[in-house]
Amino acid sequence: MYTEQALWSMAREKANVTVVLLKNDDYAILEIELARVRDGDANAKMETLMHLDNPTLNWVKIAEGHGVSATRATTGEEFHQQFAAAMSSKGPHLIEAQIVENLGPTIDAVHKAQVV
Repeated sequence: MYTEQALWSMAREKANVTVVLLKNDDYAILEIELARVRDGDANAKMETLMHLDNPTLNWVKIAEGHGVSATRATTGEEFHQQFAAAMSSKGPHLIEAQIVENLGPTIDAVHKAQVV
């Protein structure tokens, strides 16, 4: 949400800026830290505090609402195409790059390290 304040300024100044927003809808570092200080899995209430998707932010619409052209990339190929298009045109752009990450193996490794 810190980026939102700059979008309007970029649009107003017609700045040649491309914002790449890596969106994963999670506080992944908090999940890892919780695993370090707690035995076992997080309960349902704890899980809700780790995720930023209720409601999820639609950065494409937020950017467009501020006058900034925006796209969403869900694959590496889409990202490369959208980035190339943004670099070849004038004015501000935002690319919301959706990142999907499975923290399960990392959390398991943290728990195993604590047992030793």
